[in-house]
Amino acid sequence: MSKALRLLFLVTDFFFILYWLVTFFHLIPEEYLYQDYQNELLVIWNWSFFPLDILISVTGFISLYLFRVKNEKWRALALLSLTLTCCSGLQAIAFWTIKRDFDLMWWIPNLFLLLYPLYFIPKLITFKHQDVSLQAKHNH
Repeated sequence: MSKALRLLFLVTDFFFILYWLVTFFHLIPEEYLYQDYQNELLVIWNWSFFPLDILISVTGFISLYLFRVKNEKWRALALLSLTLTCCSGLQAIAFWTIKRDFDLMWWIPNLFLLLYPLYFIPKLITFKHQDVSLQAKHNH
């Protein structure tokens, strides 16, 4: 796992947990809340991301741990975490686009979530494929 991916996992997973703690305790100043924040349906929509975001953090942190203890299963969990992160960002961006709400305060973090995994996902898949190819050659 590259240093960049390790750092991105740490930062992203930490901030997911921090965001949900801040949201739960209503600590975001009103001027930074998304448009129509008082709309019950939007609050429910926002909370619908909670299980996904926490799963992202859990798989990311476990992946980091497995990498540290040299367990090859880190790749599968890293790939899962990155894929879910991309989905989380995509769902939010799709919603804000359909709603025609273009607040950069919410778009920038969600574009980050959508885009950064796209750099690492192919590398993990390619690396894993290369490992399998090398093992097959070595075994014959």
